[in-house]
Amino acid sequence: MSYQTTQQLYSSRRRSSLSNTGSGATWNRNQNTVAFVSSMKLGPVAHTILVAMMVVVLGLVYLTQATRATSYDYEARDIDNRIAELTTKKSDLEVENARLTALEAVQKSKVAKAMVAPAATDYAR
Repeated sequence: MSYQTTQQLYSSRRRSSLSNTGSGATWNRNQNTVAFVSSMKLGPVAHTILVAMMVVVLGLVYLTQATRATSYDYEARDIDNRIAELTTKKSDLEVENARLTALEAVQKSKVAKAMVAPAATDYAR
């Protein structure tokens, strides 16, 4: 049995853009055919300035976040102080209530009701 090899050539549908560039390279499949070249070049000073600006922006973002956390701390401290003041006021009112309730209870007791006002009061001089 004899086999015959057939040779099939691949014919690209791409337009040949290499002839304009003067390059002797050929393009293969799945490769970029256009290379981007920037018209503006940055020097080392410009790169240093850009890096410094990025560091400053990141620093400002950090300070903003830290300040926000500190403001929450101040608000929490103010609320704790208010709670302490109200607790003290509540305990003072409880003492006042106990004192007034005790005086009222003494005045309504049987012993207090059995007392009579003195007829004459003498003072020692």
